Amino acid sequence: MFGLSRLPKNARGCLLYEPLFLIPYSMFSTYAAIYMFEMGLSETAIGWVTTLTLLVQVFSSFISGYLTDRLGRKWALLYFDVLSWTVGTLLWAVSQNIWFFIAAAVVNGFQRVPHTAFYCLLVEDTDPKDRTYVFSVLQFVAMLGGLFAPLGGLLVAHYGLIPGTRIMYVLACVCMTIQFIGRHFATRETDIGLRKMEETRGVGFMTGLREYKGVIRDMAGNRPLLLIFGVYILFQFQLTLKSTFLSLFFVDHLHLDSGLVSIFPAVTSVFMLLSMWLLLPRLGDDRLHTVMLWGFFISLVSNLVLILPLPGILFWLIFSTILAAVGTMMTYPYLEAAVANAIDDENRASVFAILSVLILLVISPSGIIGGWAYKWNPTMPFLLIVISFAASMALLVMYKRSSHN
Repeated sequence: MFGLSRLPKNARGCLLYEPLFLIPYSMFSTYAAIYMFEMGLSETAIGWVTTLTLLVQVFSSFISGYLTDRLGRKWALLYFDVLSWTVGTLLWAVSQNIWFFIAAAVVNGFQRVPHTAFYCLLVEDTDPKDRTYVFSVLQFVAMLGGLFAPLGGLLVAHYGLIPGTRIMYVLACVCMTIQFIGRHFATRETDIGLRKMEETRGVGFMTGLREYKGVIRDMAGNRPLLLIFGVYILFQFQLTLKSTFLSLFFVDHLHLDSGLVSIFPAVTSVFMLLSMWLLLPRLGDDRLHTVMLWGFFISLVSNLVLILPLPGILFWLIFSTILAAVGTMMTYPYLEAAVANAIDDENRASVFAILSVLILLVISPSGIIGGWAYKWNPTMPFLLIVISFAASMALLVMYKRSSHN
């Protein structure tokens, strides 16, 4: 379906090792909120921990542009991936109370530095016309990771929820560390990265941050860029809410067996693969905005199904999961490529760092808001997601009109 030979060296090196991250991540992320709940954290406390992670991510996003230019894409990626994920998963694995989760939240919050570095490494030496393909391959790899999520369910069923989740975190620590080292040797520093390293040699931290002023001024005058950023920010907002509360909603509110929960990521992956194979080739890249609009609408309906009191719970949950999978495949690769192509290569690290800060300033309260909303009514987080998709559709229509003027 996808050929890695078509990818440039850095994109190929990044994506070749990505399963070592995504497979264990898909296993433990399904149980992260339930794990905290079983360890004695309340719904509100889970929301606070999520928000703390996001607040640290605001800080790490703000400095990520400077660090990615100063250290280079490869070294910033290696150093901070090891800090945020190798150390983070180890802390989660040995957590005993809320203070362990707080420590893990702080450490894991530095993930935005490697996020910016990975993004630059992935796209800078890639032709703009090939970036949709690169993000489609990335989504394909993510879907393969989702197919392994039921292994987490088997561990939980065999060992119990807390021991099973601890095992998942240990496996993640080992696999992710192997990935970070392998990817480092499979990629090379980008041409822009080498130039930025030379330009920032001897440039102090505060001096580097002051250069953000000009970048922000240029961004503020670019209406299409701001609109597509708005769509991207709302997309990340709903992802945060859903990833935090969906599994808890299934187990705590709908009373599904915790081992059964891991089936849903696998169903998502299967139908994403089918969509990629049967649907996307028929849509093409020439109707980008129309495809994304329909994708947002389908995603909106998928979350609306979770809210409505429909009979036959399991059928509608599977139906919602299928719709969400199709909707995501009609939006994610195109949205990522649209954002990547809207950013100038020369200032990519700084602009993406600012975008990350904007995203996090919007979604940082989502953990607390979602926790309060869930405690009031477990369906409320999904109503917020529905509203987010409706707003995304409106912004996308405005972006289409603005970019054609």
